[in-house]
Amino acid sequence: MVALHTTIAIVAIVALIIRFKVDPVISLIIGSIYLGLAAGVGFEKTVEAITGGFGEIMAKVGLLIGFGVLIGSLLHAMGTFRKLVGTLIGVFGAKRMPYAMTTAMSTIFPSIYVDVQVVLASPVARSAAPHIGDRGLPHLAGAIGAGIFAGYVFMIPGLAAISICALLDIKLGNWLIYGIILGPLTAILTTLIYGLLLRAGWWKKDRDEEYDEALAELEAQGLADAEAGASEGTRTPPLGVALLPILIPLLMIAFGAFAEVLEFNTPFIDFLGNATIALFVGLLGAFLLARKYRGTDGTNEALSEGFHTTGEILLITGIGGSLGQVIDETGLDETLAGLFTADAGAPVIVSILLAWFIAALLHIAIGSVSVAAIAAGGIIGPVLPSIDVSPIAIGLAIASGALFALHVNSNFFWMFKSLLGLSTTGALKSLTTVTTIASLTSLPIVIALGLAL
Repeated sequence: MVALHTTIAIVAIVALIIRFKVDPVISLIIGSIYLGLAAGVGFEKTVEAITGGFGEIMAKVGLLIGFGVLIGSLLHAMGTFRKLVGTLIGVFGAKRMPYAMTTAMSTIFPSIYVDVQVVLASPVARSAAPHIGDRGLPHLAGAIGAGIFAGYVFMIPGLAAISICALLDIKLGNWLIYGIILGPLTAILTTLIYGLLLRAGWWKKDRDEEYDEALAELEAQGLADAEAGASEGTRTPPLGVALLPILIPLLMIAFGAFAEVLEFNTPFIDFLGNATIALFVGLLGAFLLARKYRGTDGTNEALSEGFHTTGEILLITGIGGSLGQVIDETGLDETLAGLFTADAGAPVIVSILLAWFIAALLHIAIGSVSVAAIAAGGIIGPVLPSIDVSPIAIGLAIASGALFALHVNSNFFWMFKSLLGLSTTGALKSLTTVTTIASLTSLPIVIALGLAL
């Protein structure tokens, strides 16, 4: 019954938002309350889960979102992203931008939190989209989503990949041999397939794009300031300097992540590599640059726009966390725990498919790629010795399944929607679609590896 009520809650949330045009915040709360009461969580614990889930998500990503959006606002005011897009298009060409971005996301940036990646990548995507054409925004959005999560589950040191290795006792170096191929291959194939869907008319701009007014103002202001700076020659910093508020935090976080993986981290390195500290350093740098090139009034105006945008994103992201916490309280993962045990010793293909299915089902229900991967690893790990399949193949199957259909019960979904200026339908037709394609695309490759190992 828990699975049934979870399904009803998720379908109801989607229907309220898309069919009845109910605000996502209200829809998510309605779905959370229904699920908690219908699944037997109880009145008191349902309220605790809703408030606790909100608080937990805010503790994890609240400052990351706020700092990241403010960095983006200040850099937009200096015309940074317009310059960057011009450079990238000059190097790769407009048509290859989605593939360049998805490759970078799946190979270079998996050490960075997914929330930070989308915060930093979204303004680049929005600025580059007009150069690609009418399908530019959805193609870039899909490329970002596919790249972020393919790297997250397949590449070291992506959190989901590291967690699976730990639970299944797989050496990180052995996993990396396969992940470094499977991650970018999945991302590129997904972006290619998604591009074909867009050509076939999958995207409807008037329904699927829904720019927040503050985001639209940021875009217009950044463009105007960039043009003014170009004409005056003194109001915008060189591109290399302007990108330092992004590059320095990325390097700080990546250094901290690799220090932990290679076991030479110290409390000071952990402090420097902390995403919150790193992004604050970036924000401080962006603030100082803006004061120099835009003056006090221009800087304050950019910050004001950033604060306006941040509030909506924080609220909807936090309530997405509330739904996830209610689902966690229902004990759905325990209901699934017996499935794999019952089929221990099954043939290779059946074992891989079952590992994939459990991770996919957990992800659909819980809404977190990492939690789904960790829960599936915890379920399967104890029976792994009785399964005549390579642990790496089972681990990759879990990673593939954990990608499946990221949707409305994920706080990332709402960040993605808001930061890229999409409607709820647009986020489903981009992020949910590409994570589904990535999961289904990687599964046959994992099965082939399982048969070969």
